[in-house]
Amino acid sequence: MTKTEFWQGNTACAEGALAAGCTFFGGYPITPSTEVAEHMAVKLPKKKGVFVQMEDEIASMAAIIGASWTGARVMTATSGPGFSLMMENIGFAAMTETPCVIVNIQRGGPSTGQPTMAAQGDMLQCRFGSHGDYSVIALCPASVQEMYELTARAFNLADQYRVPVFLMADEIIGHMRERITIPEKIDHLSRRELAAGKLPFQADTDLIPGFATFGKGHGVHVTGLTHDERGYPCTTNPGVHAALVQRLVNKIENARNAIADYDVINPDARQVVIAYGAPVRTVQQVLHDRKGTDIGFLRLRTVWPFPEDALKKFNNARMFFIPELNMGQIAREIERHVKVPVISLPKLGGDLHTPAELIKDLEAHK
Repeated sequence: MTKTEFWQGNTACAEGALAAGCTFFGGYPITPSTEVAEHMAVKLPKKKGVFVQMEDEIASMAAIIGASWTGARVMTATSGPGFSLMMENIGFAAMTETPCVIVNIQRGGPSTGQPTMAAQGDMLQCRFGSHGDYSVIALCPASVQEMYELTARAFNLADQYRVPVFLMADEIIGHMRERITIPEKIDHLSRRELAAGKLPFQADTDLIPGFATFGKGHGVHVTGLTHDERGYPCTTNPGVHAALVQRLVNKIENARNAIADYDVINPDARQVVIAYGAPVRTVQQVLHDRKGTDIGFLRLRTVWPFPEDALKKFNNARMFFIPELNMGQIAREIERHVKVPVISLPKLGGDLHTPAELIKDLEAHK
């Protein structure tokens, strides 16, 4: 039986994690994500889980990686400066194929920036922030309801693809309060255990190895070094390195259509707005106020891997408009996939685009 709650976004994120079976949280408080950690600190021990406040975000990321290898569903939450500190260990998680969920409630940067103001300035850092080549999954909620739902989904994706999964929210969504509907249960996708006779990093046909959970009798060596299918370091063989990195990328990129989550509105429109996170709400208001409008809308919940096939839904599009709380990070990605003009609509400082501003930009380019 469903029920309704009136929650803050960060609270909904924590509750979504609990509903998804998160049993370990390692983190360090930082504005504007602190409420996620606070809520987990109260609730997780009551569910026989473990909450650990680490000494910093470097240790936080390391802690959840270690806990994941025991079979736990794990999460951490942070914001800009802490996210930067996590990057080396995020690369380690990608290389060791460790399922984990990283929540980033984005704020204005660079550096300490605007701790209490919203931004979307970490979208490219999320995808490319650690060194080397790898692929990840990033989800972007635009409501308190989606803070709950997408956090829960992130755990299933992390276990299915053995990859770090990011919930890239922003301060507006993290701190707003809305009524949401809580489902009776959340579907859990069980982590696939390593099959007997398989090497620890020997991939199946989906390019994903079974998981050799510590304590279940597997012999496994886990290292951030380039490794062979046994998990043993093999750093000087170009072929081994190329094959490993290509697999780490392809297991995500080949599944982009299965991972994709988006809405298409008015696919025949000539002017199309693409948005994710808090700017989605501005677009929704414009569409509500201008019923019968010929404005198209591509609303993204999954940003990485970028769902490029969604752009093909707008066959008549003559121009794409991208309102973002940054200097046009995802607009650059969209430019790679379309042959018509892409109009970046950046907004810095923490304020959201207003409906009037968006309408003015659309009218100026008719």
